Amino acid sequence: MDNLVKIIKIFILGIALFALCSIFYDYGKAIYDGYMKEYKGTETVEGVDVEVEIPEGASVKQIAKILKEKGLIQYEMAFTSRLKNSEYRGNLHHGTYTLNTGMSTLDMMAVMSYVPDVEKPIDKLVVPEGFTIEQIAARCEKQGICSSTEFLNAVNSVTSSEFPYLSDVPSNGSVKYKLQGFLFPATYDIYQNTTAEDLVNSMLEAFDYYFTDELKAIADEKGYTVFEVITRASIIEREASIDDERPIIAGVINNRLSAGMPLQMCPTVLYPLTDGLYDQEQVYYEDLELESPYNTYKYEGLPAGPICNPGVACIYAVLHPETHSYYYYHVSDEDDGRHIFTETYEEHVDTQIIGGPNGVEEGNEEDNNEE
Repeated sequence: MDNLVKIIKIFILGIALFALCSIFYDYGKAIYDGYMKEYKGTETVEGVDVEVEIPEGASVKQIAKILKEKGLIQYEMAFTSRLKNSEYRGNLHHGTYTLNTGMSTLDMMAVMSYVPDVEKPIDKLVVPEGFTIEQIAARCEKQGICSSTEFLNAVNSVTSSEFPYLSDVPSNGSVKYKLQGFLFPATYDIYQNTTAEDLVNSMLEAFDYYFTDELKAIADEKGYTVFEVITRASIIEREASIDDERPIIAGVINNRLSAGMPLQMCPTVLYPLTDGLYDQEQVYYEDLELESPYNTYKYEGLPAGPICNPGVACIYAVLHPETHSYYYYHVSDEDDGRHIFTETYEEHVDTQIIGGPNGVEEGNEEDNNEE
């Protein structure tokens, strides 16, 4: 009887051990299968989307830990080992990704390694210092970027609410284009889908970037609006060819305005005379009577608005003019555009070069005021 009881106990113990081994086997197999699925599996099943943020500089182990915390993987080592032996090794990027619990780890790596194709420019638009809106529009049409009309329509569609510095522009109808002077001269990339509106916005944003708070503060100290600064700078841009002459010409403008003298500067005639294209180099005496609020021979003070789009150097010259006693200047070197500056009308006449470029001419006689 005792032997029978022992046999039964051994039998029960054997069954229990077998059941326990089966449990451990099933558990171990489940772990193994799960591990191998994450290590080698490629199947994608239905799952739940999970947003994952990978911080910049995160290590592979840190990424695996984040994925596990988000419920996307169970075995960090399976992920790191697979990554080490995959084409995605060293290519995981920081950022925010939408992954899915049904994705394979390989698919997750592919998502986190994806670098979208960067659109390459198909052309470039070069806007030199001193170009006008009209000249930019013509160049856009010539390069096939957009038609001149499309560009001008885009210019006219911008409001001061979009760019607050445009609120200084007078609304009395005297200014031809409220954006004249604010389309910053630079080189702009042109893409397949670039529109005239895109270009205009890029130019205005560039102006906003380069016309810094520091420059605005200096303008405020001088009592200038941004519009006045750009109007003055645009004259200097069309007048000066030599870097060190810009602040001198800024000083001449100040002296003439302070003395109540008309500016009498030729580009202010050429701008309305040529419809902003500056395709005529010479101003003749009969042109001085041109009826235009931009004409500083006919009207005192500054022109109605900017006569081109100036660069930073001319803006800086307005805000840092040279203090001197010059009221007159004319070209002394036709090759580089250098000027002779004088204090009196008599000196101006005595040093004047007959027929200098951009001078006021009637036959062969040049104007008595300046270039």
